Amino acid sequence: MKLRQLSLDEWSDALPETGIEGFHEPEVLSVLDEHSASDLRLVGGFKGDRAVGLVPLFVRSIPIGTLVTSPPPGMGVPRLGPVVMPASPKRRKREKVARTFADLVVEEFGLDDYDTLCTMNCGTEFADPRPYVWRNLSLDTRFTYRLDLESASPDELLAGASKSLRREIRDAGELDVTVTREGVDAARRVFEQTRGRYEEQDRSFPLEWPYVRDLYEAFGEMARVYVARTGSGEYLTGVTVFYSPDAAYFWQGGGRTVHDGVAVNSLIHWQIVEDIADDPPRDTVTAYDLYGANTERLCRYKSKFGADLVPYYTLGTGGYRMLFAERLYALIT
Repeated sequence: MKLRQLSLDEWSDALPETGIEGFHEPEVLSVLDEHSASDLRLVGGFKGDRAVGLVPLFVRSIPIGTLVTSPPPGMGVPRLGPVVMPASPKRRKREKVARTFADLVVEEFGLDDYDTLCTMNCGTEFADPRPYVWRNLSLDTRFTYRLDLESASPDELLAGASKSLRREIRDAGELDVTVTREGVDAARRVFEQTRGRYEEQDRSFPLEWPYVRDLYEAFGEMARVYVARTGSGEYLTGVTVFYSPDAAYFWQGGGRTVHDGVAVNSLIHWQIVEDIADDPPRDTVTAYDLYGANTERLCRYKSKFGADLVPYYTLGTGGYRMLFAERLYALIT
């Protein structure tokens, strides 16, 4: 296997059609590169002319060495990391490809060097982190909730949801409230509402509108904004959804909003679920990812959907060195 650094066009040609995060798309990576403080390195492992491994890395020099991340921190990107695409279905050969690609990436970027700090939040399709652990990177398992619409209809999923969620959807549906898909102006309204909620809770919100706007435009048809309005057209709340080839992702918005004594957020989420079944941006989209099941407070709501609990992996430098690097990065960004 040979390791090569790729242009965006070469990356686009090598990227598989499914099994990736939406943020792996070249147009989206270009926005991350433009707005982050790091330099994007697109890395491919090739056997002959065929790509068998890909990883986008964001590299930055910091006072204590080099920081290598995927995705870049503070950009609102939950998962990115490696994509491994061995041609053989045989376990031994698949593991050999994964191990060789990991070895080459670790060696090329010195990810196990003392003066290099690394973190990678991997996609849900990345199933084997062991080769990186064998090269002395730490491993943490995290979780997301995902509704599978390939094996169940929206009505069947709703029947499996909590009683309180079903009641919220029913009660909101009886109000004079409509949920519609809108464009970039609505995306800004969702962004402003989200930022306001963070400020109310005295929490930092690192994202800026020019970045969010560029991200929305880079996703193109794979971005949708769902807005709930009263019968008179008053904005209530909204959700920005990004899509990978496989799933819709609840990315921004959706703060608890009560209208006429009824929470209307669940109605938006269920419209998204119904659109995945009836009107997805691509036929390969078959799931709704609620993007995160790692915060107890948020899980109390998300678990009501009855979604599958899906693991994903975080790889990187462990211990006090990474904690120190994270604090330093926050200060210099």
